Amino acid sequence: MKLSIRLACLVALSTFLAVGVSPSLSNANPAPEYQTDGVTVINNNIELNRAKNLARQAAEIANGGLGNYRAEASMHGTSKESPFVDNGDGTWTFTFKGNKPGSSVYTVETVVTVSQDGRVRVDYNGQIRQLSPL
Repeated sequence: MKLSIRLACLVALSTFLAVGVSPSLSNANPAPEYQTDGVTVINNNIELNRAKNLARQAAEIANGGLGNYRAEASMHGTSKESPFVDNGDGTWTFTFKGNKPGSSVYTVETVVTVSQDGRVRVDYNGQIRQLSPL
């Protein structure tokens, strides 16, 4: 009797495993990993990510290095979430804030323009400017 129960469990388990990984039951048309829903997809994501990193590094240098300065979190994440403007001429301008390591208060605003060929220009690096009312 015990052998029959064990055999039945073994057969059930092997059937489950075989069906669970069967290619015939897998989805032949998986859903895309993302949908655009009207969002513009950035075709040059690698270049934009490089430009974001160059902009952040320029700010770090301009503010005395990593011992004195940390850029806001958006400059460490994905490039599509970074605060940039595509200037339409092969350059991107990043405008972001930074602070002293360990501080939660941003004290520095930096504006950096980066070209697709890697040229970097710090346009502004100073106190946080107030936005003008619309």
